[in-house]
Amino acid sequence: MSGKIPDVNMRTLSSLSEPNRMNIVVLLRDGPLTVGEIADQLGLRQPQTSKHLKVLSDNGIVKVQAEANRRIYKLRPEPFQALDSWIQSFLCVMQERFDNLDDYLKELQNKEKS
Repeated sequence: MSGKIPDVNMRTLSSLSEPNRMNIVVLLRDGPLTVGEIADQLGLRQPQTSKHLKVLSDNGIVKVQAEANRRIYKLRPEPFQALDSWIQSFLCVMQERFDNLDDYLKELQNKEKS
């Protein structure tokens, strides 16, 4: 695996780095919501909410369904699955480092007892 962050993960991370967009994603974890519902729950104006939803939509994080004059947004699982897979790739490395640290601490404890 190269040291470069895959493009899909970079777009996801970049989109989620803005606090209002992250808050929108947190709200949508519980299920689909309209723009108005999201705006009300976050205390944002509807145009501001729509702008954030457009960024999330353009980056594949949410999808929108039109019902009459309402737009209902819901999370897409794929970017989160890709992000999870990328994060999981670090677990083996981190576990090895924790194991090495544990071995080192045990070695220090044994030296102190001697």
